[in-house]
Amino acid sequence: MDGRNMVQTASPYEPIFGISRAVRIGNRIAVAGTAPIGADGRTVGAGDPAAQARRCFEISRAALEELGAGLEDVIRTRILLTRIEDWKAVAEVHGEFFRDIRPASTAVQVCRFIDPDWLVETEVDAVIPAD
Repeated sequence: MDGRNMVQTASPYEPIFGISRAVRIGNRIAVAGTAPIGADGRTVGAGDPAAQARRCFEISRAALEELGAGLEDVIRTRILLTRIEDWKAVAEVHGEFFRDIRPASTAVQVCRFIDPDWLVETEVDAVIPAD
């Protein structure tokens, strides 16, 4: 291929859309929009934006690690919310993962996700420093 390394997860949406959870080319990693999906393919934390955000970041962290990176390599996060009033609960979870890393970040409200039980999706971009 083109030096592309990809991670797949249990998400039932990856094969439908033809996407990877994360893609690494060189020292750059992009983690796709990540929903609060459990290993069983079901929504985690229905009604709880903090639990959902935690699950999204756990999935992203695992994908990064599989591609040879860690949270410390994250340079940007994006937080998508169906209820903007949930920003603080989600921001506190973001702080649990990134308080000392401090990536650039954006939080926006969207009208809905594929599964109406999802309150949060996240995206993560990382760059692994050159040796």
